[in-house]
Amino acid sequence: MTFDSKNQDQDQLLVKPASPMVGPAPMRSQESYLYRLKNYILKGGKALRHRNYRLFWTGQLVSLIGTWMQNLAQAWLVLTLSNNDPFALGLVSALQFLPTLLFSLFTGVIADRYSKHRILLFTQSASMAVAASLGVLTVGGWVQLWHVYFCALILGMVNALDMPTRQSFVTEMVGKDDLMNAVALNSTIFNAARVVGPAIAGLLIGLGEAFFRSTQSGIALAIWINAFSYIAVLIGLFKMDTSKLFQISRRRLNGSVFSNLAEGLSFIRHTPSIATLIIVVGMVGTFGFNFNVWIPVLARETLGVGADGYGILMAGLGLGALFSALYIAVNGKNPNHRNILMAAAGFAFFEAGVALSGNYLLTLFFMVGTGLAMIQVSAATNTYVQMNTPDHLRGRVMSVYMLVFAGTTPFGSVFVGWLSSAGGTPFSMFTSAMLSGLAVPLAYLFYRRNKNYSRPGKAVLTAEAAPSAEQ
Repeated sequence: MTFDSKNQDQDQLLVKPASPMVGPAPMRSQESYLYRLKNYILKGGKALRHRNYRLFWTGQLVSLIGTWMQNLAQAWLVLTLSNNDPFALGLVSALQFLPTLLFSLFTGVIADRYSKHRILLFTQSASMAVAASLGVLTVGGWVQLWHVYFCALILGMVNALDMPTRQSFVTEMVGKDDLMNAVALNSTIFNAARVVGPAIAGLLIGLGEAFFRSTQSGIALAIWINAFSYIAVLIGLFKMDTSKLFQISRRRLNGSVFSNLAEGLSFIRHTPSIATLIIVVGMVGTFGFNFNVWIPVLARETLGVGADGYGILMAGLGLGALFSALYIAVNGKNPNHRNILMAAAGFAFFEAGVALSGNYLLTLFFMVGTGLAMIQVSAATNTYVQMNTPDHLRGRVMSVYMLVFAGTTPFGSVFVGWLSSAGGTPFSMFTSAMLSGLAVPLAYLFYRRNKNYSRPGKAVLTAEAAPSAEQ
């Protein structure tokens, strides 16, 4: 199959903003942002009119708060067990994302071949079991560093299947027309949880140290809350009416797993507009999204604060991300490459500010800015890739997206952990910020070199995936 003129037009986004593709029409300019925000909060997004998505969204809201609680608690536990070794934090992060690097391309094929609903029932149940196991070890006082490493690896294996499936399942719940709003809503609750979860976990750890003279008591409680939070997701999945899912152009995949995988990779290779964004999220994800390695050590050693101060810093990151997600959801504008590249440059600037500030309040300010830019990169890229991918390829393309966004973390985490041990955490974070910013000129040069690249007979973008006239 070959590209048509419409498909070539979508690759001109670095030169001029994209024409509307999919999603809700832009809000009228005469309505103020605060007025639209009020209506958005009171009435909810368009995607919430779908009962299946409401069930999923509500369960995710509860579960994600627990997830962020465990992320903070686990990082503090590792520092306690390793005597503040940043390399140990990097190793935990690397083990958690290593399976995504190794298997996510193949799990994307699984997501396209089988029921995403059933896959999510399995992955969410398995994640709950892993959290409960770590909770038992911690509350009993038996936990050792290798236990945390092992649980991180098992959770990573589950997430390698869960992430591309969950990302591509959104379209089946809401359809293409409401996809942009659904992605924005997902970003909203993800980052609302990023604000609430670390703050609660930091408070619990601080209370445990103050009243019980035990750091692990608060850590164990945070982990147990996360384990129970998965029940909300499972209830929502069980209550879904699967007959109401959007079976958009679903077709049975023939051939081997490798041939199915090659089809998805060929689509990305012959679509420079998507390949360009994958370069951006790959570099930013590898070098820039290692907060679990840097911020605990930065809080403890450079800024001299405890778990509660660490929790506030992570909540500041989440607060900026939440504001950004709300702006995307309320503004209703389709993503374009220029804005994504500008956000990537802003991300590098704010992250460098966190590394160099040395003052707690100033660091908190830069953390908020980092969160703002981070979501402008990740949510806009996620939306663009899903909206411009054929339905039958979405699981595979999203698995590549998750590979470069999260699967490269093992390299990044080990690298920044080693840099932190060798040159200090501020040096490691500043170097990584500069490497993240390097994604902007590299992506631009790649796009300019490949924007007209299309070989007849190789492209897999079908007519059904091309933006229609009314979009």
